[in-house]
Amino acid sequence: MSDSLRDQLLKAGLVSKNKVKSANQADEQRRRQLNHGAKLPATEVPAGAAQHAKAQKAAHDLELNRRQQEKARRKALRAQVEQLIEQARLPRLESETYYSFIDGGKVCRLSVDAQRREEICAGRLVIVRYRGFHEVVPAEAAQRIRERDESALVVREQEKKAVAEDDPYKDFVVPDDLTW
Repeated sequence: MSDSLRDQLLKAGLVSKNKVKSANQADEQRRRQLNHGAKLPATEVPAGAAQHAKAQKAAHDLELNRRQQEKARRKALRAQVEQLIEQARLPRLESETYYSFIDGGKVCRLSVDAQRREEICAGRLVIVRYRGFHEVVPAEAAQRIRERDESALVVREQEKKAVAEDDPYKDFVVPDDLTW
């Protein structure tokens, strides 16, 4: 098994001695040219293509690095938002009255008392998304959360929608304290 591939092909009868000899001469001539700094034959990869491939690889590596940094930045912002909510959230109330609101096209509700309902309607308290649930935080904390991640806040429908001028029901405003 220590025979070269040429010797193995010769023993198997797949090539002739003349072909092996000419291949050995071509290899020797190629080695001499490389040692003397001669240009590579046309079958070899030109230096410009190698530099182009290096430049492409470097650009690809930069893009991957940028993506990883962006992913790490988003993860850090998410952690900051969770920490802010954890520190600022108000304790949940157990009551028979609820504050209903719309989040992503779904009607959701929170258990509130009269004072908390009034503060939510006035904007002093804000509802935020936290680990699949909704929490209530003060407006100051909500502002810091908004700076990091706008999607963590449940924006009230009145803030999102501007009343159209030709809306026939623009004079009939639904009050915030309406119990559904």
